[in-house]
Amino acid sequence: MGSETQEQLKQNEKKWTQTLMKAGWTVFPSVILDRQQAFGLDALDINILLHLAKYWWYSDNPPHPSKQSIAECMGVSKSTVQRRIAHMEKDGLISRRPRFEPKYGQKTNSYHFDGLIKAATPFAEEAIASKAQQKEEATQRRTRKRPVRTKDTEED
Repeated sequence: MGSETQEQLKQNEKKWTQTLMKAGWTVFPSVILDRQQAFGLDALDINILLHLAKYWWYSDNPPHPSKQSIAECMGVSKSTVQRRIAHMEKDGLISRRPRFEPKYGQKTNSYHFDGLIKAATPFAEEAIASKAQQKEEATQRRTRKRPVRTKDTEED
């Protein structure tokens, strides 16, 4: 684990406690939370996405929890989770792929976030550019020798 990653984990442990972090944690891009309205996602949809993300540990192994386990954690019916996932799939945000095992037959679907990642990327780029601009403006304010005169200050 890199030193930057270790430092971030330490900061998270300071916020959430070491015990909670050791029990498990989930990575989820803030831009998806910030722009959920733009994606047509409500709180229930975000909760489902968080549950799916909870099982996505490696990029090459998509999450595959059962809809029933998600429903039980959320306190909703399995059919509610099915409908919401189908709606997000219709909107192109996630995709389901069936999984089969020769000996046991069909297993839980795997879930892929390619559409959500594609939809969120322009918003992420916009946020990155905005942060860079704010940082540059802050640097300019700190290093400027004279205040910037605005109309309000010129009239005084």
